[in-house]
Amino acid sequence: MRVITQQTFGGPEVLTIVDAPEPQPLPTEVLVRVKAIGLNPLEALLRAGEFPPLIGQPPFILGWDISGVVEEGSLTWRFRPGDEVFGMPLFPRAASAYAEVVSAPALHLARKPASLSHVEASALPVVGLTAWQGLVDLGGVTEGDRVLVHGGGGGVGHVAIQIAKALGAHVIATASGSKRKFVEEFGADEVIDYTAVDFTEAVRDIDVVLDTIGGDTVERSLEVLRPGGHLVTAVAEEDSELVAKYEAAGMRFSGIAVDPDPVALRGLVELVEQGRLRVHVQETFPFERVADAHRLLDGGHLQGKLVLTV
Repeated sequence: MRVITQQTFGGPEVLTIVDAPEPQPLPTEVLVRVKAIGLNPLEALLRAGEFPPLIGQPPFILGWDISGVVEEGSLTWRFRPGDEVFGMPLFPRAASAYAEVVSAPALHLARKPASLSHVEASALPVVGLTAWQGLVDLGGVTEGDRVLVHGGGGGVGHVAIQIAKALGAHVIATASGSKRKFVEEFGADEVIDYTAVDFTEAVRDIDVVLDTIGGDTVERSLEVLRPGGHLVTAVAEEDSELVAKYEAAGMRFSGIAVDPDPVALRGLVELVEQGRLRVHVQETFPFERVADAHRLLDGGHLQGKLVLTV
């Protein structure tokens, strides 16, 4: 099989395609013939050595988001050969998903909804699980809540808007003016153009803030929360001083690191099947053009997700 690996940290040019032996699934794992691979900004940071080395030093194979077809899994009752599946196996350990074949715990996968292509399904797990765990598990969003999503046009952001709407929330999203229509199409009730308006002057009485931006956005969000409100950030670490500041103001502060979650994955599938959740793929690239895809990742300001096809 072919895999995309790197021997050193660096720019997109360090990503190379080589031949490698197929992995051997352990008990409770399945072998998946990969059809599409979702790309995430974290992978560009890991490639460049700009993020704590979750998967160690090179050489390594990046990637977690996959959609494909089960080839082997005789020791697990969850799937049979031929089943179409998708998921985010093993995170934050290496799943080595930039590959034509991946061995993954069956528990970390779900059956692909028929309404999603492999490309769309591969784009969903990391962003969907992040949004679900932030809004449902940590944020506890319920009907009537006011939810502010920072970065509503991004991968996590556009999915978070839909999940919050499905929970019955009134959703406000920050996005650049060029993404206003895009964000509104995914259900945002209000859109704040952060390039023209200070969000702290535009909204108040927010129950839950989901942050996908980081930086001073995290601290400034304290100003818009109602008493007892909750800031959940997917990108900023839990700074003890900031946590103390939030708690002193009667607010909650949580950092989220996404992990494989079969319950949440099934929740995402249910929303997809109900027609209440879809994922936007900005562009697809063939396996051989992974470096071009990573150049787009490096540039940031994406609209939805990027996907490799295998």
